[in-house]
Amino acid sequence: MIKLLLASLVAVSLIQAKELNTQMQEFMNTLKVEAKKQNPNFKEFDYARGEEIFTTEAIGKKGKLISCVSCHTDTLSNKGMNKHTNKVIEPLSPSANTQRFTDIKDVKKWLRRNFNDVYKREGTALEKGDVITYMIKKG
Repeated sequence: MIKLLLASLVAVSLIQAKELNTQMQEFMNTLKVEAKKQNPNFKEFDYARGEEIFTTEAIGKKGKLISCVSCHTDTLSNKGMNKHTNKVIEPLSPSANTQRFTDIKDVKKWLRRNFNDVYKREGTALEKGDVITYMIKKG
């Protein structure tokens, strides 16, 4: 009985970890509005597009082939390692790291930095929304 109760509590906490706080919901809504302005046919952010962005290699800012997976791994519940600084990166999965997607300033900062490091440009609203959707759903 205790094992069943503990399993239920873990399941509930994992579900709650995937829910976005109000600030992140507002940010995602802002990205949707921007994406719609950029493309009137835009409907919704997409997991598959986000996965493609996250896993596709490009010649990055430092002139080497890199993707998001290079540092974050393809298992978002695992810790990663920054290839340039050798610093540990806490898991991206909100289920494994409850601090993910809780601070909008951090989310904006890291999206800007990581798109710049990998793709040498700031991501579009569509790309950012797709990547966030991918990370939340995969995590």
